[in-house]
Amino acid sequence: MKITFLGSGDAFGSGGRFNTCFHVASASHRLLIDCGSSAMIAIRKFGIEPNEIDCVLITHCHGDHFGGLPYFILDAQLISRRTRPLVIAGPVGLSDRLQQMMEACFPGSSQVARKFDTQIVELAAPGVTTVLQARVGAVPVRHPSGSTPSLALRVELDGKVLAYTGDTEWVDGLVDIATSADLLIAEGYTLDRKVKFHLDVETLKSKLPALGVARVVLTHMSRDMLAQQHQAGLETASDGLSLDI
Repeated sequence: MKITFLGSGDAFGSGGRFNTCFHVASASHRLLIDCGSSAMIAIRKFGIEPNEIDCVLITHCHGDHFGGLPYFILDAQLISRRTRPLVIAGPVGLSDRLQQMMEACFPGSSQVARKFDTQIVELAAPGVTTVLQARVGAVPVRHPSGSTPSLALRVELDGKVLAYTGDTEWVDGLVDIATSADLLIAEGYTLDRKVKFHLDVETLKSKLPALGVARVVLTHMSRDMLAQQHQAGLETASDGLSLDI
């Protein structure tokens, strides 16, 4: 499984980074995990073929994590001329929020007939949902995002386990998501400063010994954290970073 960080930034472009978007390429599928507002720019920049993406998994309905979906869908319809089905999976309420986002960005766009099937899958949390050939575990986390919950995700696909905290303070549900994962992508918003609804590196590190995670990569770092990332003692993501698990 190959993971490419198309966007590793926070909501505010700290460090000139793109919003959250990870590309996952396995033997059976191509997935996006989150699709922030800058996702289509990053997809073009890093040479990803959007028509090969089978599924987009969304952790929560903030613009820097799902705001790129209207552009992705309209590119599929008007530019990339997609014909293969697309699955979009995320928190309960995603279908309504996506329609609202489509209409806010491009009025009338949510009602236009497409030449490809779009399936919206709303993930029970806590719970495990089969999405294409992936087992997707979801737990609710502490990061308010309006009418829909925010999630952490565990993706089991082709014998590998990828875990992602999403944006959140530490919650015990992250243990279920991360235990024995081949890769944990974790928010590292600050080094040790407590920020409500976000995860700091020192708290994360205190929990890691019990999790048995093979590899940890920090993402979604604030401006302050980027300046201190050499002190983290953990691997940090950057836009365009690719790694194999």
